[in-house]
Amino acid sequence: MSDGKARIQMAWGVALVLAGLGVLYRIPQVMPKITRIEQFASASGFIYFCFYLMALILIFGGGRKIITNYKMLNRNKPAK
Repeated sequence: MSDGKARIQMAWGVALVLAGLGVLYRIPQVMPKITRIEQFASASGFIYFCFYLMALILIFGGGRKIITNYKMLNRNKPAK
């Protein structure tokens, strides 16, 4: 993989981690509004679970992408 592509993939990984953190930040603000909707009130536990799972997947997936591409960038650099 070229250095340019690895850098783009690292930036995408950072974006995924930030999106996951954004989801974690927004859950306490959004869930009261969701539970006020009659159809979703009984499933609020499942909705919490889904939001937290989505945040964890975004954070770990982005972190994995960052680490993988960081190692690839360092592997391609010549030793001085």
